[in-house]
Amino acid sequence: MTYVVTESCIRCKYTDCVDVCPVDCFREGPNFLVIDPDECIDCAVCIPECPVNAIYAEDDVPADQQAFIKLNADLSAGWNSITKSKAGLPDADEWKDVKNKLDQLVK
Repeated sequence: MTYVVTESCIRCKYTDCVDVCPVDCFREGPNFLVIDPDECIDCAVCIPECPVNAIYAEDDVPADQQAFIKLNADLSAGWNSITKSKAGLPDADEWKDVKNKLDQLVK
């Protein structure tokens, strides 16, 4: 099983989760992070670090977020690894509680 970054991360991209990952499985896009399912070792240390509760175990991804399982796998193949935390996006606090923002994802 792997972990999955879901919609709450879009336009926030807080990177607190990156620092605790022991295998560097996070990949960075313009306004979203994903987890490479081939690298994730199912350790769960990233879950409590996410300030917007965007990370779920694959088996626990909410029904309305299931598309993010495939999206993480697909996008991780082309995005670069991120291994050090950095500041969230400039307007992250404005977007952190917004729902239905898949249309805001920049691939």
